[in-house]
Amino acid sequence: MAEIAILGAGLGGTLMAYEMSEHLRAEDHITVIGKAPSYQFYPSNPWVAIGWRQRKDIEVDLTKVMEKKQIRFVTEGAKRLSPEENRVELNGGGSVAYDYLVIATGPELAFDEVPGLGPQAFTQSICETGHAEQAHASFEKFCENPGPIVIGAVQGASCFGPAYEFAFILDTELKKRKLRHKVPMTFVTPEPYIGHLGLDGVGDTKGLMESELRERHIKWITNARVKEITEGKMVVEELNEDASLKAAHELPFSYSMMMPAFRGVKAVFGIEGLTNPRGFIQADAYQRNPKFPNVFSIGVCVAIPPTGKTPVPVGVPKTGFMIESMVTATVRNIGALLRGDEVHTKPSWNAVCLADFGDGGVVFVAQPQIPPRNANWAARGKWVHMAKVGFEKYFLHKIRVGKSEPFYERYLLNQLHIHKFEDESGTP
Repeated sequence: MAEIAILGAGLGGTLMAYEMSEHLRAEDHITVIGKAPSYQFYPSNPWVAIGWRQRKDIEVDLTKVMEKKQIRFVTEGAKRLSPEENRVELNGGGSVAYDYLVIATGPELAFDEVPGLGPQAFTQSICETGHAEQAHASFEKFCENPGPIVIGAVQGASCFGPAYEFAFILDTELKKRKLRHKVPMTFVTPEPYIGHLGLDGVGDTKGLMESELRERHIKWITNARVKEITEGKMVVEELNEDASLKAAHELPFSYSMMMPAFRGVKAVFGIEGLTNPRGFIQADAYQRNPKFPNVFSIGVCVAIPPTGKTPVPVGVPKTGFMIESMVTATVRNIGALLRGDEVHTKPSWNAVCLADFGDGGVVFVAQPQIPPRNANWAARGKWVHMAKVGFEKYFLHKIRVGKSEPFYERYLLNQLHIHKFEDESGTP
C-alpha cells in the first residue's frame, strides 16, 4: 500500500488528485491538503473585479467530489513539510504521512517587497478571488469620482497575462459606463518590452499588445521598477538596458492594480535541497526533486529560471496548460513507481492561452512554453472573448464532475497535435 499526499488544492492539486485516482492500485490512497473546501477559477478573477462575475459563479465545493472519488480531503492547511520524515504537519496540530508527495501549493504573494503594494495597502489585487471582490468594491467607488488608473506588475513578477487582461477589461467596462474619457491609463511593467510576458514573447505578442494599448489610449512604461506606493501616488524608476536609471516617474492614481512577485509558501520555504532561495521547488525533467526523490512538484511552486537576463527582474509564468502537462507527467511517473518501474515521462510544457480583453482578446500557442520552440504564434480577434467564456464553463464542469481530461478534450488536442508529455524516446 502507498500513501500519496498532494499539498495544495488549486488548479494543479485538484487535477492531480482527479487524474492520480485513476492510476492507483486498489490498495493505494490519496490525501489532498488544502486551505479551504472550495476551488476557485482564478482566470475569472479579472471579471469578478469589475462585477462581471460573482464568487459563486467561479467557485466549486470540492468536498463531495473528493468523497465520491474516495480521496481524503483535509482543509486545515499545512504548517510545515518534513521531507526527511515523509510527513506534512498540519495547521491544526495533526500530520499526514506519505510515501509520495506532490507539492502543488501555488505561491505566496510577496506584497511586502514593495512599500505600499497590495490590498492591505494602496493597490488592488486579482491574484485571489477575495482580493478581486475587494477590487470590485473599490472600482465601484472609483466610478463615482473617476481619475487616473495605473495597472501592471512590479519587479520580479511572473504573471503578466492577468495584468494585461485587467487593463483592457477595465477599458471596456469604462467605455460601457461612458467614463473612459475621464480616465487616463498607464501600464507599468518590468518587462523589457510590451508583450514579453516573461517568455521573451510568443509570436508577435509585442506588436499585438502594443497595438492594443495604442488603440485603447493606454500609455506604458517598460523596464519599470516600482520604488514606492503611497495613497494616490506611485514612484516608478524606468531603467536603461544596462540597468542604469533612465527616468523617474511619479504617477498619480485614483485606482491601481499591480501584480506582485511570487515566492514559495512558508510550509516549504528554506528547506535545503528542496527549494531555491525564493522558496520555489527544485525539480528535474520528470518533476521530481533531486534530493528527495519521492517528492514531486507541479504548477506555480516549481522553480524555473528566467528566459534571459533583463534590466529589471522578470519571472517565468506557469500557464494553465503547462501546469496540466506537469500533472499528467507526474501521474504517469508516480504510477510507474507504484508498479516497480522507473520514471520515464517528461511534461511537454506546451502553452495554449486565451487572454480576454473584454470585447476581444489574444490567443497564443507556444510549444514548448520556454524557447526555443517548435510552434510559436499569437493572434487576436473578438472571438477570443467568447472562447474564454466557453472555456470557463467547460473547465468548471471538469472540476465539478471530477474529471481531469475527458476523452473529447484528449481527442481534440491530438487532432491539433498539442501534447502534454513525452516518453523517453521523445515521442508524444
